[in-house]
Amino acid sequence: MNDLPDPAAVGRLAAHAVVAEAKGFDHVDTWVFDLDNTLYPASAGLFSLIDAKMTAFIAGRYGIDGLSARALQKYYYRTYGTTLRGLMTEDALDPHAFLAFVHDIDHSVLTPAPDLAAAIARLPGRRFVLTNGSRRHAENVAAKLGLLELFEDVFDIAAASFVPKPDQSAYQTFLDLHGVEPRRAAMFEDLSKNLVAPHALGMRTVLVTPKAGEPDLGERLTAADDDRRGPHVDHVTDDLTGFLSALALVAAE
Repeated sequence: MNDLPDPAAVGRLAAHAVVAEAKGFDHVDTWVFDLDNTLYPASAGLFSLIDAKMTAFIAGRYGIDGLSARALQKYYYRTYGTTLRGLMTEDALDPHAFLAFVHDIDHSVLTPAPDLAAAIARLPGRRFVLTNGSRRHAENVAAKLGLLELFEDVFDIAAASFVPKPDQSAYQTFLDLHGVEPRRAAMFEDLSKNLVAPHALGMRTVLVTPKAGEPDLGERLTAADDDRRGPHVDHVTDDLTGFLSALALVAAE
């Protein structure tokens, strides 16, 4: 039996360690993770199922065809930050009905992520999920990935009084509710625009992107406010597991 570590894996971890050490996470005692397309890769296609359900909800609500519903959905998303916020603002929608419908999906596209679970478990301090989705959806996803028991709490859109990221008040409500000092916290997100407010509040920020060549099936924008090179992005990684494992290596040195 060969107990030697895989050289390629060691090299990847070393590279991540260099990046992780660049600005340091030694002061961080609270770790905050977005859910969709962050704790699992966008290429898994789960959010595409939710996206399709949102289009179907709008089509049914207004009696319009799929293409028109899709256009209206994206208008709401880009104008208000989320489709739900747009529907609530312009049509006084009951958010609970919408969330129940769009999150009624098949989670079988997700598989357990034991390496990610081990990496998160090694993070010192408190761990949270902060999502624009519902608690039920977040718990279903985290449970499927084998991560649920690692988080102290899920802060969902209802806890934010249905004010979504990237609005700074959503983050401030989370920080106040859980007594989190932002300058001792790190935020992991797949959307750069959702890191602007955390960075302004003093949080360390990490943008999680698809690996090279992987399809990006999420809601990542191409507008200037979602530029991964922006000053509000402290780190960029296409390997969340490797990045978190590297943090543990740096901390052990």
